Amino acid sequence: MSDMTHAASNPEKGAPAKPKRPRPQVMKLTDAAAERITELTNRADSEIVGLRVGIKNGGCAGQSYTVEYAHEIRPTDEVVEDKGVKILVDPKAVLFLLGTEMDYVADKMQAQFVFNNPNQVSACGCGESVQLKPATV
Repeated sequence: MSDMTHAASNPEKGAPAKPKRPRPQVMKLTDAAAERITELTNRADSEIVGLRVGIKNGGCAGQSYTVEYAHEIRPTDEVVEDKGVKILVDPKAVLFLLGTEMDYVADKMQAQFVFNNPNQVSACGCGESVQLKPATV
């Protein structure tokens, strides 16, 4: 085998390594969302490592966002650290949440986390459920 053939078949010898493409951050937080998550984790009755975000099937439009306290980081969680807080994304939800901005909005009638998601196709009239498509990467 000549040196040329060997270098082509073994990228570790001779051929320069292909640079890895940086992994995109699944979600980002607004300042309001980060402040609210900090408040929630500080006043929780037990130790909280962050909020776990996911998607479940159901509702008028077919899917809805889930947000719950996370007491531990699971090996399969996608960990997003932004503005000093942690969001743990369920691995089944990653493709549906890619590029999403999580906000916190409070007005006279309600206070809630709001997801500005580029993968959202539609939402129901009551705002409780959405239809999402997987992100194209």
